[in-house]
Amino acid sequence: MSERSPAPGGLALVETLVNTVDLETGADSLDTEEGRARLGLTEGEVPAARELRESLRATLLAHAGHRPHRAVTPLGELLAAVPLVVTVDPADGSAALAPARGGSLPARVAAAVAEALVAGTWSRFKACEASDCHWAYYDRSPAGRGRWCSMQVCGARAKMRRYRAKES
Repeated sequence: MSERSPAPGGLALVETLVNTVDLETGADSLDTEEGRARLGLTEGEVPAARELRESLRATLLAHAGHRPHRAVTPLGELLAAVPLVVTVDPADGSAALAPARGGSLPARVAAAVAEALVAGTWSRFKACEASDCHWAYYDRSPAGRGRWCSMQVCGARAKMRRYRAKES
């Protein structure tokens, strides 16, 4: 849906996961082998990935000041079971949080969220206000008050609806 550039750092993975479903058409790339491969998922991991995706979407809607579109397992509960460890690069001494065990999708998402928290980018990661979209995007607006994934698509539709409502 969006023409925006990808979210920074590890949030690009989270953005990819959240945007695997098109709410307007119902098309879900997790239903395809190619879509699963893009996220390193097996078919058996898809139900958990969908649960994580919708929990992330609800959190991103909250970042944008919107209500979630349905009840979901809280993101904190899903990520609480994923242990992270501090890694230190011996060459430059930089530190990062990384999954303690393997590279499962929940572990990679937890590490990305932790990275975004440290970088201060987490709260600018949002979901589009449009109820038929809710696409994940990184809000690069100066004030951090973006509402739509695309001003040209979802923003224009919302403005047109408001205009038509005033005319009737």
